[in-house]
Amino acid sequence: MAENAEGDLNSNLLHAPYQTGDPQLDTAIGQWLRWDKNPKTKEQIENLLRNGMNKELRDRLCCRMTFGTAGLRSAMGAGFCYINDLTVIQSTQGMYKYLERCFSDFKQRGFVVGYDTRGQVTSSCSSQRLAKLTAAVLLAKDVPVYLFSRYVPTPFVPYAVQELKAVAGVMITASHNRKEDNGYKVYWETGAQITSPHDKEILKCIEECVEPWNGSWNDNLVDTSPLKRDPLQDICRRYMEDLKKICFHRELNSKTTLKFVHTSFHGVGHDYVQLAFQVFGFKPPIPVPEQKDPDPDFSTVKCPNPEEGESVLELSLRLAEKEHARVVLATDPDADRLAVAELQENGHWKVFTGNELAALFGWWMFDCWKKNKSRNADVKNVYMLATTVSSKILKAIALKEGFHFEETLPGFKWIGSRIKDLLANGKEVLFAFEESIGFLCGTSVLDKDGVSAAVVAAEMAAYLETKNITLKQQLIKVYEKYGYHISKTSYFLCYDPTTIKSIFERLRNFDSPKEYPKFCGTFAILYIRDVTTGYDSSQPNKKSVLPVSKNSQMITFTFQNGCVATLRTSGTEPKIKYYAEMCASPEQSDTALLEEELRKLIEDLIENFLEPSKNGLIWRSV
Repeated sequence: MAENAEGDLNSNLLHAPYQTGDPQLDTAIGQWLRWDKNPKTKEQIENLLRNGMNKELRDRLCCRMTFGTAGLRSAMGAGFCYINDLTVIQSTQGMYKYLERCFSDFKQRGFVVGYDTRGQVTSSCSSQRLAKLTAAVLLAKDVPVYLFSRYVPTPFVPYAVQELKAVAGVMITASHNRKEDNGYKVYWETGAQITSPHDKEILKCIEECVEPWNGSWNDNLVDTSPLKRDPLQDICRRYMEDLKKICFHRELNSKTTLKFVHTSFHGVGHDYVQLAFQVFGFKPPIPVPEQKDPDPDFSTVKCPNPEEGESVLELSLRLAEKEHARVVLATDPDADRLAVAELQENGHWKVFTGNELAALFGWWMFDCWKKNKSRNADVKNVYMLATTVSSKILKAIALKEGFHFEETLPGFKWIGSRIKDLLANGKEVLFAFEESIGFLCGTSVLDKDGVSAAVVAAEMAAYLETKNITLKQQLIKVYEKYGYHISKTSYFLCYDPTTIKSIFERLRNFDSPKEYPKFCGTFAILYIRDVTTGYDSSQPNKKSVLPVSKNSQMITFTFQNGCVATLRTSGTEPKIKYYAEMCASPEQSDTALLEEELRKLIEDLIENFLEPSKNGLIWRSV
């Protein structure tokens, strides 16, 4: 009897015109229950409906995800603003529609799909399942799909897009986000992440294709369609072959006594880092046994982000001490970012920041280029890149060594597309980075790559070991030669968008309308760049060289004392971030003095420009 009553209720739920008093919500509920064929997520919506949870239903069903700095990213679960079977099908239908419009040879060239090891039992949602559904939508439309047969590092997808000459690719990943999240990261035919206007156009196409097509739910196509190919072996072989281009000391690597510990943070990195070490001639790095196999719960770390430093590297540091390994390499769960720690003589570990590692990589890649360049190679043809909120150390190296340095907007998608332009114009790009431990050595991939960065870091450490120099000692040498660059990054939480807007508007109308501040406390400001409005006082025409980015707030101040500070909003969280760096000349070697100057400046920046107590900002230290 109870079973029938439950069945009747479900049947009524499915067919009733929903009477929540909100016509938009009623329509959205009807659509969800008609379209979703995943029993778990369908049940989540039915339970909310049964319990009259209209506010939560509205939150889940009355808005859609938008493309941020890393594609679509959200929590897994039921609803149009979450990552789940239905929203991935809708996103892929929109992708199909847009790609069909852009490429007449779409059905000859095909599409690449990769995935990491994330999953959520309560939503019956995993990266692998979402990848299969992505492939199914396209296979049903007679598009050849290169679907990896097992999990891969994120950089394998952009690499495969280029190598296989596909029109685009998708990686199902939420990188280092919390375990509840997943994402849909889109790469264009160039092998770089999509930028505007593609993102906006794809979103428009998604909105025009929300109802699943016949065949979109048919994930059996992945096993039966002759158009499905598995690129795993081929791409892995080519990628490892290409790694040899950035290996300069294979013989030395094979003889090194230095031992390395590698943690893959419960993600995809273990097998691929082991292979990369083999290519470079190293003995395999020692894996952290508790973290080497995929685990969607990331059960040994409070958050799966190696950027958090010692607190999340605990297991790898203890193993390294036990094994007498001096260097720890940590790739994040999708292996596109890298953290490095080194045991110091005093028995403490030094966990390098992204900016410090970039100083080392920048020095190393240029040094290797110099020693291995052909006779007619011109330093003026060489480039390095960084995002604008990252350290200016590469700029200092470039000025002294004669190569070019360029900045991009935050997000590796901007770096990738700029590298593509430079390569097309015959330039050579050695290295690019963003401060959040994202590095790219060489240009085989046009996105950050933790696998290649890990093995290049190992080669650099092994080479320095032959000179009896540690990574930290080499970092000091780099700073002594090119000038100390001391930086600090942190953020405030602010849940009120109007407060955030008013903070930035006040800076644009500081002492009088349309006037930016000339001082910050006692510190004189030399230049101001505002990429939200396109203003840059350092340029003769006062126009920003970086593209205008109206949807996010970002203002950079260059101070007379050599400090550069940026205030910006986060694209994915309710944060106001600040980045401050003291860029000293080589003769300014008193680091204590520089650090004190930076501390005072940050204090003034927060007090005068952000006014946390007046604006109710919540302090968070990174």
